[in-house]
Amino acid sequence: MANTVKVTRKDYFNAIKATITGETVGAYPAEDVIAFIDNEIAKIDNKAAKAKEKAAEKKAEADALKDAVFAVITDEAQTVDAIVAAVADPEATKGKIVARLTALAKDGTIVKEEVKTDAGKRAAYKLA
Repeated sequence: MANTVKVTRKDYFNAIKATITGETVGAYPAEDVIAFIDNEIAKIDNKAAKAKEKAAEKKAEADALKDAVFAVITDEAQTVDAIVAAVADPEATKGKIVARLTALAKDGTIVKEEVKTDAGKRAAYKLA
């Protein structure tokens, strides 16, 4: 199967704009159609810029949680449940904390190991 390139709305608008010749497009003046296309392209660019801003905000928010998780890690191995309890952030779910722990372990900041508990083997984390 051949690689296909995704064509965006912006690409389509630019292609249509490039094909406009003459003084009219159908029953409409060409400059009005070009102005419409330029306006639509500007809307697409604004939407993309806002999405990037929102993504940056979410990333900064996530980094704050990562810092909070790192702050509770000690030299002694702690289970995920103990770390969740120590973070004590109502919006910090176990899944979010596990994701931050995994990222910290990949960075080499903390170490993941298995410990035996009454409920069986569990993942535990401690400072590297």
